[in-house]
Amino acid sequence: MKSTGIVRKVDELGRIVLPIELRRTLGIDIKDSIEIYVDNSTIVLKKYEPTCIFCGESEDVTTYKDKNVCKKCLDEIKNS
Repeated sequence: MKSTGIVRKVDELGRIVLPIELRRTLGIDIKDSIEIYVDNSTIVLKKYEPTCIFCGESEDVTTYKDKNVCKKCLDEIKNS
């Protein structure tokens, strides 16, 4: 993991602000979803990208009945 040298305080509601430079670098826009992971004592934030429930692909993903399915798996389901 690489340190950015940026330090932020948690406010009274438990929020932190991600600096604009970091958001621009990582392609995080206003209202984007962020996934939160815990690895031992480390908190990891990652831009959320929906993935296919069958193969894990993140490109050409659509939502069907609240489930994420990629185009390839959707075509396979249609043709079976």
